[in-house]
Amino acid sequence: MSDLLQLLHDHPPLFIAAFTLFGLMVGSFLNVVIHRLPKMMEAEWATHHAEARGEEFPPAGQYNLIVPRSACPTCGHQITALENIPLLSYLALRGKCSACHAGISPRYPLVEALTGVLSGLVAWHFGFSGMALAALLFTFSLIALTFIDFDTFLLPDDITLPLLWAGLLFNLGGGFTNLQSAVIGAMAGYLTLWSIYWLFKLVTGREGMGFGDFKLLAAIGAWFGWQLLPAVILLSSLTGSVIGIGLMIVARHGRNVPIPFGPYLALGGILALFCGPQLARFYLP
Repeated sequence: MSDLLQLLHDHPPLFIAAFTLFGLMVGSFLNVVIHRLPKMMEAEWATHHAEARGEEFPPAGQYNLIVPRSACPTCGHQITALENIPLLSYLALRGKCSACHAGISPRYPLVEALTGVLSGLVAWHFGFSGMALAALLFTFSLIALTFIDFDTFLLPDDITLPLLWAGLLFNLGGGFTNLQSAVIGAMAGYLTLWSIYWLFKLVTGREGMGFGDFKLLAAIGAWFGWQLLPAVILLSSLTGSVIGIGLMIVARHGRNVPIPFGPYLALGGILALFCGPQLARFYLP
């Protein structure tokens, strides 16, 4: 193992390739998280509601991130190991189930490719270091949150809260920022969107965002400090506004059609990861 680590340390291109390959494999697992975690949350909520009403909830079969095996939603064909190779299996199957030939969503290879590319960028940007491992954890979490929010308008506490605590823990030793900035960043991130939420609700009588958005911005603040929060909020808002206006024009979405804000916060977090100091120089001395 030590020889392998030394090899990766001495050969940056090999280290980048290894991180990219690892990212592709993790991307395959993230597809499972994106699909199953909301369903697991719904089952848990249903159980709690039934218990609160004093009702007996029929026990369901075991369902988590590991079991049962992934299967085609159309015919139930269980995915074999050869059919689960990131990107290659999708190309070999031509985007169709091997049993019933139903189409496979192109989002599966998209998540795998995105995770692989961002993992390679992390390796290139941070090099062989603990920073790279921490950045990988942050990146994987944001990818999962982005696509879950697109599907369900949810940002699960099972991801946002551990991400927040991981940022504070990593910055105990001055990782991306010092601990004081990280703690203030977590507080300011949550309270900023919380304040906007209540101001919008008082003015319009409607909810403009969810509590998961507060927690995600708090997590980003915990990772990079309060100094980058203005850039993250500005970039997220601009991106969300442009895409929202585009959907209204192209797809004829009405103003009352909700748009998840988590993916745009995640984009701001990724930019903070790679370009944090450069962004902060625009408005901080």
